[in-house]
Amino acid sequence: MEDFQKQIYELQKKVDALEKKQPKDKLSMVVFSGSLDKILAAFVIATGAAAMETEVTMFFTFWGTAVLRKKAKVKKNFISKMFGIMLPTGTKKLKLSTMNMAGIGTTLMKDLMKKKGIISLEDLLKIAEESEIKIFICEMSMDLMGMKPEEMIDYNNLEYCGVAKFLVEANESRTTLFI
Repeated sequence: MEDFQKQIYELQKKVDALEKKQPKDKLSMVVFSGSLDKILAAFVIATGAAAMETEVTMFFTFWGTAVLRKKAKVKKNFISKMFGIMLPTGTKKLKLSTMNMAGIGTTLMKDLMKKKGIISLEDLLKIAEESEIKIFICEMSMDLMGMKPEEMIDYNNLEYCGVAKFLVEANESRTTLFI
């Protein structure tokens, strides 16, 4: 009987260890693109997952960081100013990744979305905040492109971090996406 209890104890330890390694009901997403269609897809997926009571973390890096910029007067060096001029500021200046056609495609897409009653990116961002979706902004990308925290949107669940912080989140997640 003692041997049997020992076996049960060992099995319970193994089950406990396996349970600790199980991913959480969590979605982690790398948002790399700064294109309207891809950003829309990222926020539709994120808010959809949050509506299903899934914890969501979005890690904005490189071109994706521009989506989270707002107009702000910030002192910058020449290269940082050039990035600021070349990159869109906020959600309203994004272009389609394909079929942009000098901006006509983007305008047509936004008009069609409005006519069809499809939620705007700006409203999706509000829903994301209300849904407590975490937004991480890559500090390295911001530094590389000369962006400052003062230029970023006001968002309750926003954090500046490095890739290691995101990887900790992603390691706990059932699903990780790259957009």
